[in-house]
Amino acid sequence: MVGAGLALALCALQLCPAALGGSQPQLLVERSGSRRLSKVGGFAWENCGDRRNPVLLQSLSVAPDPISIPGSLRISAAVSSSKTMASPLKVVLVVEKALGDLWIQLPCIDQLGSCTYDDICTILDNIIPPGTPCPEPLLTYGIPCHCPFKAGSYSLPASDFLLPDVELPAFMTNGNYRVRAAVSNGGEELACVKLAFSLQSQ
Repeated sequence: MVGAGLALALCALQLCPAALGGSQPQLLVERSGSRRLSKVGGFAWENCGDRRNPVLLQSLSVAPDPISIPGSLRISAAVSSSKTMASPLKVVLVVEKALGDLWIQLPCIDQLGSCTYDDICTILDNIIPPGTPCPEPLLTYGIPCHCPFKAGSYSLPASDFLLPDVELPAFMTNGNYRVRAAVSNGGEELACVKLAFSLQSQ
């Protein structure tokens, strides 16, 4: 579940390959006015669902702050789950940008922004084909990268990931952002996490 949570957080910024150690087709279609992401800073997180949710993020540390892109990212995380999470796992991302004192929800364009993914299990299978070993460091620490995610506690000690160049659409300008990621199965919310960060692009 740490692998899935990490993937969700980075996929919100189109950094799925960095999280899962593989390459994948670009989710974002380049267009005029696109910007190159250079820094991500001011990172913060919290569980946003009911504390009785089966899956809770216990800890998440991201360094350095700010994160330079391209560059190296060090992450440690711990997740507890009291319930097996099986396909289909629906993920709803709500991405908002601060505009003065207001928060404006961004649209879903080319699978980037406030998007709904009907089954994150299918996405993980597309990135890492079933039968393929999970990438490091997930493999070393026994963290699964495919559904189902069994109940239990998962921990990722401080691990380094290389972040590639990232192109952002013009609507994702410099500023402060927050992301709400909710995971559900059959209408039952299993996990909910809020992330906050600032973007700097060139």
